[in-house]
Amino acid sequence: MSSTNQARLLPWAGLEGKPCYLAGDGTGYLSRLADNMESVQLGLAGELVQEAQRVLDRRQWTAGELHLLAVQLTEALANVHRIAVSRGGRLLAPAYEDLDALDESDDEHDQQYAAQPIQLG
Repeated sequence: MSSTNQARLLPWAGLEGKPCYLAGDGTGYLSRLADNMESVQLGLAGELVQEAQRVLDRRQWTAGELHLLAVQLTEALANVHRIAVSRGGRLLAPAYEDLDALDESDDEHDQQYAAQPIQLG
């Protein structure tokens, strides 16, 4: 299994849309296939974002164009979300002994900068 001792969520669904998982060390054929598929999905999502921006910038579109765009963006977002969940699940947990102490230091940092006024233009 992976270094986090969890199965990998694959970038495709199984029967009836159920998630597929892979147990292994991440070096086999299916792992490489999943890596390649994730790369393709992320590339297509990037291209779709650019296309959506072009459609919206025109400020002239049909209901059909908007519907198709919404369908494609939803599919791409679902793929990107699945990739993010999969990769997040494979990250090593931080080696902090006291996560509460870390949260407190973040709060102090946020308060320090929140008290400073922001100068615009």
